[in-house]
Amino acid sequence: MRNLAYRLYERRLAASLDVRPRHVGLILDGNRRFARERGLSGPADGYRLGAAKIHEVLDWCRELDISYVTLWMLSTDNLERHADELTELVEIIARTVDRIAEGGLDVRITGVGAIDNLPDPLRQVLKHAEEVTAGADKLHVQVAVGYGGRQEIVDALKGLLSERRDKGDDLDTVIGDLTLSEIAEHLYTTGTPDPDLIIRTSGEIRLSGFLLWQSVHSEFYFCEAYWPEFRKTDFLRALRDYASRQRRFGR
Repeated sequence: MRNLAYRLYERRLAASLDVRPRHVGLILDGNRRFARERGLSGPADGYRLGAAKIHEVLDWCRELDISYVTLWMLSTDNLERHADELTELVEIIARTVDRIAEGGLDVRITGVGAIDNLPDPLRQVLKHAEEVTAGADKLHVQVAVGYGGRQEIVDALKGLLSERRDKGDDLDTVIGDLTLSEIAEHLYTTGTPDPDLIIRTSGEIRLSGFLLWQSVHSEFYFCEAYWPEFRKTDFLRALRDYASRQRRFGR
């Protein structure tokens, strides 16, 4: 009876959404705390349950005609975790990406982050996923792994300066005509619209460096639920909150 009530409530929420975000960014936070507080055997159990949740959320996005999703699955700070935990996490991410790519859901996958710094097996999985899903156009999923917002901006500037140097431009010329759009063209996410809505689970109220450049006009929603227990109701409430806001884009 309770499940039926939730389904009816979810239908009512979905029907009320007259405005929907085109691009949703998700900070998948709280997996380790969920595992610890539920008495699971270790962090990997939380990560596995969180990975299963990703597939549900992508189904919700397809149902609601959301075109872009960015999933922050591994930060640059996460790469400093204990070797055993990092190994398990990388394996879970790789299996998750493989499952999305092979799901036949017309989902395009791209990796965003310092991909060259990732363990080789994960790097190869991302490369394969990008290749086999390149023609999909229903939902574009950006998998943020080895990602940090500050590092992205540094890498963008390095790429821009290298490109201009190779064209023969001197530093004074580059400084004189540098533009925001030129920097944006060298970000990991180039070609993807900026996120309209960013959701973070686990009750933490901060971005922690997620899409620093791209989120300048994003709306933010912070949810108390840990990522593995994030419900469709929570997602729809975030979308309802987004629809109620008046976006000004700095004007």
